[in-house]
Amino acid sequence: MITGGCRCGAVRFEAEGDIPHHALCHCRDCQMAHGAPIVGWIAFKSDGFRITQGKPVSYTGESGSTRSFCGTCGTPLVFVNEEMLPGIVDVPDVILDEPDAHEPQAQIQTADRRGYMTKLGDMPEFERWPGN
Repeated sequence: MITGGCRCGAVRFEAEGDIPHHALCHCRDCQMAHGAPIVGWIAFKSDGFRITQGKPVSYTGESGSTRSFCGTCGTPLVFVNEEMLPGIVDVPDVILDEPDAHEPQAQIQTADRRGYMTKLGDMPEFERWPGN
């Protein structure tokens, strides 16, 4: 059983069964929805996924994709597009209770990748905020 939830704890979920895919998405739609250059998505079969606590708020965009999020803290929770990914529920991997338990297997939608994302290895790194 894989579990997770939003930042404030108002919405919780669980999933079981095979993981059809786990990828890092660079698409513009994900960038805009998350305010981030890349989003890690882990997929579950719809029949193995359920919300166990709370009720997410949903938004359906022009593409037909429905994104659900916590109405209290705003954490993105679920992505569903039955036309593109029938029977699949995608969840941002960072909201799993154990986010490092499953590693992504691919990068997708790289046509929309921000240019600086290809140079991450060249940038200075700091374990915490620089100067602290």
